[in-house]
Amino acid sequence: MESKYNLKSPAVKRLMKEAAELREPTEHYHAQPLEDNLFEWHFSVRGPPDSDFDGGVYHGRIVLPPEYPMKPPSIILLTPNGRFEVGKKICLSISGHHPETWQPSWSIRTALIAIIGFMPTKGEGAIGSLDYTPEERRALAKKSLDFCCDACGSCMRSALQALSPDSDLRPVDPQAHRLAQQINFKAESSSSSSSSVAPQASSDGPSVPAAPSPRQRRSQNQIQSPRYPAFTASPPAPLPPQDTSHTGSAVLIVLLTLALAALIFRRVYLANEYKFDYEL
Repeated sequence: MESKYNLKSPAVKRLMKEAAELREPTEHYHAQPLEDNLFEWHFSVRGPPDSDFDGGVYHGRIVLPPEYPMKPPSIILLTPNGRFEVGKKICLSISGHHPETWQPSWSIRTALIAIIGFMPTKGEGAIGSLDYTPEERRALAKKSLDFCCDACGSCMRSALQALSPDSDLRPVDPQAHRLAQQINFKAESSSSSSSSVAPQASSDGPSVPAAPSPRQRRSQNQIQSPRYPAFTASPPAPLPPQDTSHTGSAVLIVLLTLALAALIFRRVYLANEYKFDYEL
């Protein structure tokens, strides 16, 4: 597979590193790329304990974009489970439905842990979510062990390490709980935004305007606070006082020059007139 891809690509290097880290299955999850496609992974996760999914093992696909890890993957469940639709991209804050919440530091392992932590939560109408009854989910959990994937050949009865009496039933709970909280917040914000555009309920009370979104608040702040500070025109600086002494000196020099020129002209004129009289 290495000769098939550009080993200098950030996505290829990242996926090969993650494939090496997840090569061995654990008691709770396992994921590996297909033999002929590094950008499509198949995974198996164990249902969270003390939930309707306890005892089940669920299989799915992770389709990664060429820009990974800068863009999120798409997650698709293949095993009927009563929480996610089968064969449909599910809507999580770590999936391709919400690239604005994806963080490049997250990984395929993060996605697996988030799926485990998110399974016991309510669907709340999110894309690809289901709200089966607890009895239906427990029945599907038992049937999930009989599932075998035709694409990767993985069977759920042997996909993960078997639980032992000494196994920690919740080894990923802190991180899974933290990620599930982030995903729940995203689902709640999505449902609240959809309700804000829905028709108003029939009531006689006055309508309350919806709170502005963060983008609207930023636009209002930009309008109220101009990008560049306003400059006020300052009064013109007073001109320095002119030195009248230089002006008087210049005028005096001009007058003296004219007087001297007139005197020279008169002397020349008188000299020429005397010479004319002498010749006569």
